[in-house]
Amino acid sequence: MATVTPHAAPVYPYRRSADQDGGVARRKVVVVGAGPVGLTAALGLSRHGIPAVVIDDDDTVSVGSRAICYAKRTLEIWDRLGTASPLMAKGVTWNIGKVFFGRDPVFAFDLLPERGHQFPAFINLQQYYLEEALVDAAARSAGVELRWRNRLTGIAPARDGARLTIDTPEGPYELDADWVIACDGARSATRRLLGLDFKGKVFEDRFLIADVKMRAAFPSERWFWFEPPFHDGGSALLHKQADDVWRIDLQLGWDADPELEKKPERVVPRLRAMLGPDARFDLEWVSVYTFQCRRLDRFRHGRVIFAGDAAHQVSPFGARGANSGVQDVDNLTWKLAMVSAGTAPDTLLDSYDSERVEAADENILNSTRATDFITPKGAASRLFRDATLALARSAPFARRLVNSGRLSVPAVHRGSPLSTPDRDAFGPSPAPGTVAADAPVVRDGAAGWLLSALGGQFVALIFADGPVTGAAAAALRSLAHAPAPVRVVFVAPRSVVAPDGAALCIDADGLAAQRYDARPGTVYLVRPDQIVAARWRSFDIAAVVAALARAAGR
Repeated sequence: MATVTPHAAPVYPYRRSADQDGGVARRKVVVVGAGPVGLTAALGLSRHGIPAVVIDDDDTVSVGSRAICYAKRTLEIWDRLGTASPLMAKGVTWNIGKVFFGRDPVFAFDLLPERGHQFPAFINLQQYYLEEALVDAAARSAGVELRWRNRLTGIAPARDGARLTIDTPEGPYELDADWVIACDGARSATRRLLGLDFKGKVFEDRFLIADVKMRAAFPSERWFWFEPPFHDGGSALLHKQADDVWRIDLQLGWDADPELEKKPERVVPRLRAMLGPDARFDLEWVSVYTFQCRRLDRFRHGRVIFAGDAAHQVSPFGARGANSGVQDVDNLTWKLAMVSAGTAPDTLLDSYDSERVEAADENILNSTRATDFITPKGAASRLFRDATLALARSAPFARRLVNSGRLSVPAVHRGSPLSTPDRDAFGPSPAPGTVAADAPVVRDGAAGWLLSALGGQFVALIFADGPVTGAAAAALRSLAHAPAPVRVVFVAPRSVVAPDGAALCIDADGLAAQRYDARPGTVYLVRPDQIVAARWRSFDIAAVVAALARAAGR
């Protein structure tokens, strides 16, 4: 066993900006932090026609694998931004998880058992590879300017923006921004400079993360042990990453000394107990962390808006940190673009706060429950947990009570001010406030995916079985000239004549109609972040326009 050389991370050069040459320049949006959330924010803004400057106090990607599990919804967002392909090519895909109690298997679960999806439930990929792919995409985007070794040292909010003080190797400069998006992580300088604090809970337990490079016969699945015999009754987690690197999490207890436990002479015996005395492996990265479930009271503070770990923190079990951060900025960027362009009122951004605070609370609740189940706080809770695990071997209902980390799913924005309540009856299908469903379709003679056809603007998704002509076609064409232009996408079981400018998706196997509980005439209004805003059983131009106004904050 040896400690291997960490990943050879690229070094991004510091370059002097013209904004440092005198006077105080003004930029539309400044994103603080070039991690996964900040880079996704900048790419999203660029796709919506809003230029962004990204500042970061470092000159490379993250050290260690850190976040590794990226969910289907997050991959769909990155696909819309043109960055999913290299991640899929490099990452390890998985849908299956297994739970063990002691040395015995309890049950297995499949996170994506049905066919007809473009992406798996998750991929595992070291965060440094993710960041490299996003940096490459940002460098190719004319709307994104990356400024490395630019450290935020001061921020003075104003009614129409904020003045930033930024330090560089050549000294400080000032920069005005219409908007600031703080994506600078759990130790956010932006949050500290504004005097904002997290509220929530820090759990009295510590966990060891070890990235181990080894050849192993374990499948590409998520394995979680409660009280494994190889680890003194704590919990353990095993995941495969790219390049034959395996993530191992081991519960240490609150009394563990974090610095001592990171030393190889402490880590290696724990890993040998788990992997066997003859296992050959090398340590790539080791860290010790403490669970925290906390958030800001509000994510919007005037023209300064927080996202990702700068806004909220959860435990890593469940992969809810990075995934929720990416979904934060997917929710934010289209709203900020509309407000910046003057096509929506400033109050539209208040819905970012209400929707994503709701999502953060859901993540914190799930994370807290997982922590309480994994680490019982008393004899009664331990008795309940152990009885549940024993029963889950044979009783499917008990498996729903087992919590080794409820894995990331898209938030449902119940009661969103942007959603129009149903007036018609629907069965199980994407209700207002939920993410639109994907399905395989044929478009322009080529196999494709429905979410790709929706793109990143408002869409009227119409299920049809024949041509649309006359007044209905004219009404649909008028949507292209609405204050928030609407793209029309037809879904039909075969080729039909669609109005000029509308896209046609052929639902040859009927999966799209099934997932939307659709029949001919069913209409969905979908937001630019691919969240359903409204749905009807028949097309009504007045109802669509009213729902569009509501979804655009008017």
